[in-house]
Amino acid sequence: MKPIGSLTIEALGQAYRAGTLNPVDVTHALLAQIDRRNPDLRAFITVANARALADAQASSERLQAGRPLGPLDGIPIAIKDNVDVAGLACTAGSAALRNRMPAHDAPAAARLRAAGSVLLGKLNMHEGALGATTDNEAFGRCINPLHAGYTPGGSSGGSGAAVAAGLCSAAVGTDTMGSIRIPAAYCGVFGYKPGNETVPPTGVVPLCHQLDVAGPLATTAADCAVMARAMMGLTDLAGPTASHPSPDWSDLRVGVPKQLDLVTLEPAVTQGFRRFLSALEQRGARIMPIDLDHWDPTRARRAGLLASEADALAWWRGEIGHELPGVSDTFGAMLRYAERAGSDKVEAARQALRDLQGHAASAFQSVDLIALPTAPQTSFAHGTPAPINQADLTALANFYACGAWAIPIAAQDHVVSAQLMASPGRDRWLLSLAPALDSLAPRSPLFAHALALD
Repeated sequence: MKPIGSLTIEALGQAYRAGTLNPVDVTHALLAQIDRRNPDLRAFITVANARALADAQASSERLQAGRPLGPLDGIPIAIKDNVDVAGLACTAGSAALRNRMPAHDAPAAARLRAAGSVLLGKLNMHEGALGATTDNEAFGRCINPLHAGYTPGGSSGGSGAAVAAGLCSAAVGTDTMGSIRIPAAYCGVFGYKPGNETVPPTGVVPLCHQLDVAGPLATTAADCAVMARAMMGLTDLAGPTASHPSPDWSDLRVGVPKQLDLVTLEPAVTQGFRRFLSALEQRGARIMPIDLDHWDPTRARRAGLLASEADALAWWRGEIGHELPGVSDTFGAMLRYAERAGSDKVEAARQALRDLQGHAASAFQSVDLIALPTAPQTSFAHGTPAPINQADLTALANFYACGAWAIPIAAQDHVVSAQLMASPGRDRWLLSLAPALDSLAPRSPLFAHALALD
């Protein structure tokens, strides 16, 4: 038997059915791992020991009675700390909300719990979800398990770190301009950003109403897809069937935007992305250039950031007061920037986002998928300046309101990642790619270190 932290959702389910593992023992083992490793990684803000063991006991009883709720029954997960879970503090990564105690689960959490998952706790994040390093002043600098001292990305950095370290089978993050996919890229795991509005936003501390969505991170695409289907309220959690098979790559047209040339990429990212496109071609996909002349990555990212700062400022002032007591100086300055910019610039930014979404259908007219690198760079050391272009490529899927995968590309000394996105409304089809994506993405040798296997 492999170490529990390295088992996929599918493998755990098989072990439960065979009786070689049970949810209570698995939960005890992972809680012990969290207790041992979290002081160094700081992936968790809250560890819900009693709740997790109660969830696991209930799941074990269902399995023993032959009445499992589905493929997520007994599966240990963790949730980003801007998603409400009744009875657990929801801080959004800020000391200002340290005592905020939701009375109800957000739909994203409620659906996973209704599917029988075991909630281990709440995960660290960049304060207010407004940043991509998870260098958190209130709850600690979250560390990338693949690279000591390096960022796991953000804002769902704790989600990426916990999955990569094998502290949970899967995690929930949120994504406004890449906050699921950037941590997935830096930590070498899969991430899935659902289409906007496919997961109800209720109960999630907002950043930008036009762009926010919750989604999963996991070590395999198949595990990500099971989580995403549950979060979206779908009933066919198991994935492709005879009536909805995984697509044949030879039927697919994959577009690479010419505007990628406007974004400076690290050489490792360029090389990894070329390997990814070559792998698709070898499986029969047709790679073709496309011109998204309505999209300037830098200008669009700036519009998204300003709209996010304006929406977040309104929410945080309504929640804690006009002077924003308790937030960090850095976060407070970013929120107040929208006020300094003025209402005309904020409305222009929001209109720019609406215009971009209006181009989504035409962007996919000649292709089935759009491919891009996920992040322009690999993970970098905490304490060094964060590249301003981290979200230049991920934000496009948020602007289009479409689903998007982040797919790890293995390398010896680092991991890079590629994205695939489909037109709005095609999440079911995009999720059906999961088995094929797993065949493209062998795990990096770095994970033996990340899992700290004894």
